[in-house]
Amino acid sequence: MGKEGKGNFQLKTPKGTRDWQGTDVVLREQIFSTIIEVFKRHGGVTIDTPVFELREVLAGKYGEDSKLIYDLADQGGEICSLRYDLTVPFARYLAQNSVQQIKRYHIAKVYRRDQPAMTKGRMREFYQCDFDIAGAYDAMLPDAEILRIVKEVFEGLPGWKGKFTIKINHRKILDGIFQICGVPQEKIRTISSAVDKLDKSPWEEVRREMVNEKGLDPTIADKIGEYVQLRGGRELVTKLQEMPEVGANASAKQGLEEMALLCNYLDIFSVLPALSIDMSLARGLDYYTGVIYEVVTEGSAPAVTKNDAPKKPKKEKKKVADEDEDRSNDPTLGVGSVAAGGRYDELVGMFSGKPIPCVGISFGVDRIFSITKARLDASQIIRPTEVDVFIMALGGGKDFTGLLPERMEVAKELWDAGIKAEFTWKQKPKLQAQFKAAENGRVPWAVILGEDELKAGKVNIKEMGLLDGDPEKNGVLVEKTELVHELKSRFARVKPELADRTVG
Repeated sequence: MGKEGKGNFQLKTPKGTRDWQGTDVVLREQIFSTIIEVFKRHGGVTIDTPVFELREVLAGKYGEDSKLIYDLADQGGEICSLRYDLTVPFARYLAQNSVQQIKRYHIAKVYRRDQPAMTKGRMREFYQCDFDIAGAYDAMLPDAEILRIVKEVFEGLPGWKGKFTIKINHRKILDGIFQICGVPQEKIRTISSAVDKLDKSPWEEVRREMVNEKGLDPTIADKIGEYVQLRGGRELVTKLQEMPEVGANASAKQGLEEMALLCNYLDIFSVLPALSIDMSLARGLDYYTGVIYEVVTEGSAPAVTKNDAPKKPKKEKKKVADEDEDRSNDPTLGVGSVAAGGRYDELVGMFSGKPIPCVGISFGVDRIFSITKARLDASQIIRPTEVDVFIMALGGGKDFTGLLPERMEVAKELWDAGIKAEFTWKQKPKLQAQFKAAENGRVPWAVILGEDELKAGKVNIKEMGLLDGDPEKNGVLVEKTELVHELKSRFARVKPELADRTVG
């Protein structure tokens, strides 16, 4: 069919989606396995929910972002939408099944009709990895463990240790500040949404949106600016607590007390050095009620702000923005946060009328992937498979049998022992072609069978890629009966390299 099929049909993936293949899949799987290992270490159990929900389940939960939900056509009398995240379906699950306590993780695709930037990991179909703790516990203990999970995940990913920051705020502190500044109650959420843009837009731009687009009094906007541009560490909590007007506000006072307690726990968990308390962090989703956080790194923020972006020539007609256009090359668009979450104590109650306290984190795998891939240097070439051993036959000439049954027998022995192995599917393969296949697959070890060696009950184990002059450059003869033991002992010496499937 080529690129054009019947009826001039073009073969392509829909905008904002992509096919995954080769080493990209390998790297993504490595990210998944790192995250899952941490989730299990903290006692998580997994669940799965449908990829689409009743539209009324999702409605009214996402604030201004509700416009990004993919709505589906009426199918048999039920109006459904593709899930926007994994949190609301989790809350529905808790309410429907009367679950009171659970530590759950869920890894699945979600869908948002957002403007794509594919190379920056901003897509319309993407994976989220969520960990949530539901249930009534003493204050800030589950919240502290969630942030400890964040630390363990990013320190376990290649190229991330020391290169991430956990930005944190508290909805009660933010709401209290808005009340102190005189924001009308009905405007608090919409003003929160504007303030949340301070990570990618200057204060002047955010102030203009609040005043000109959302009708906020300019004096109130200026007061907000004095607070929301504050950021720092643990000392910022103390600074705010010492402000008389903040201490007099019940909401802000409670939020600061909880934040101070959380900082104590995070100090014990060694998370505090990665923390940045940021008064501009608001998280646009309507269901958050307490602590909110997001993880950022180099590349999260845009390269330039909208004000600094190069201006188009005046003669050129103003082009209407296409929401379907890929913005990968737009310097005013960054990758964004690579993980985010917070406390949502009232979401379950929206479905059941019986609130269940919840707190959680969501990791954006595709954004993490795009940054991780960019950070891998030339010495960290990803192996396309997990095969550890390539079984080869040594020999040539008209009398060479190819040792196919013998290669198959060795493969079976290694598979039975749980060792990942393969061999070429040719009766009489050339040795050079076998080495080429092993090199293409970046297989770290070879087991080479020769007729004379086999008669003596021996095989050759060769570590691939050794430099000239290395005493084991040409391999080491071992007893065939000891092959599995010898291989496993060699694997153990280089386990860290094999585990992350990169070769140096």
